[in-house]
Amino acid sequence: MKNIILNFLIRKFLKTVLLVVSIIYCFGVILNLFEEIEFFKNMDVSILTPLMLTSIFVPSIIVKLLPFIIFISSMWFITKIRNDKDLLTLKIYGYSNIKVFFILASTSFLLGWLILVIANPITSSMVKYYEKIKSSYARDIDHLVTYNKNGLWIKESIEGGERIITAEKPDKFDLIDVEIFHLDNDYLLKEKIVSKKVNIQTNDWKFNDTSVFEFRNGILEEKKYKNYTINSIYNFEKINSLFNNLDTILFVDLVVNYNELLNIGYNKRFLDESLHTMLALPFFLFLMTAIASILGMHTLKRSDNLKHILIGLIVTVLVYYFKDLSIALGKTNRIPLILSVWAPAIALSFFTFIGVLQINEK
Repeated sequence: MKNIILNFLIRKFLKTVLLVVSIIYCFGVILNLFEEIEFFKNMDVSILTPLMLTSIFVPSIIVKLLPFIIFISSMWFITKIRNDKDLLTLKIYGYSNIKVFFILASTSFLLGWLILVIANPITSSMVKYYEKIKSSYARDIDHLVTYNKNGLWIKESIEGGERIITAEKPDKFDLIDVEIFHLDNDYLLKEKIVSKKVNIQTNDWKFNDTSVFEFRNGILEEKKYKNYTINSIYNFEKINSLFNNLDTILFVDLVVNYNELLNIGYNKRFLDESLHTMLALPFFLFLMTAIASILGMHTLKRSDNLKHILIGLIVTVLVYYFKDLSIALGKTNRIPLILSVWAPAIALSFFTFIGVLQINEK
């Protein structure tokens, strides 16, 4: 009998989660589809293209909203079994409020790990494909930054022509083995700059021991400079931000290939924030289920569902603002970055611990 009840609770709870995910997915497709149609409105593409891009982009939004989804699902499920007197029936079979809570919260916790290990690689691949397709249709390609097995490549428009920059790899605030080609409006080479290391911390790039090759009267002349400077629209922070997309990072890569990601140029603070944000996800799902249980199991009486849902939504918004505030404090070095990721979970755990003890007495 206990196994039957356990299976009943888990199965019904997961069905509720799936239903909420489906509803939010549909809303996400509708809202994002308008944005994609606006992007493609002047291009010769069928409606299937924006629809396809929307369908592969929305799952990454679902993952971001997972704590919110789990909270709504938990509130919906708990309120339903309470109003249908199922919660009272469970008590007769020895399932107290706290036992029901732990079953639901543990399911949410395990679901979080499954999302990280199984769903995350899928959604990351979808986002990469989405960005690749969108970039191929992008009309404004005057400025372009890409990083692949051949190194870093940058294209930017400058007065009187174009600038092409190549570098073997980034190293903290520097680019290693840099070559810069200045082209005129007819894409003819005017100047080539070669340097082993360039500091790009600011928009004024600083070169050390640089060779500059210029065409003068049809002859290529070389000049050497100990110190050399050019101005670019790009700097370390701007280039770094273009590749710091959490949606394209795999959780398994962060855990297994952390040092390799550092070596290819990812920022350490970004990797630390991403890793701990992902690690905190299962715990946040557990805590969001706990908050829903506290709000939904405070009484066995049938009550107004709308009131509890509104209260829950307010609590969820406050939690999200608290998370954003904490992360902002971490990024500005007011508090340690890792602590800023875990602080909301730690604070919520104290609140939920007291609340769960109270519902166990009901």
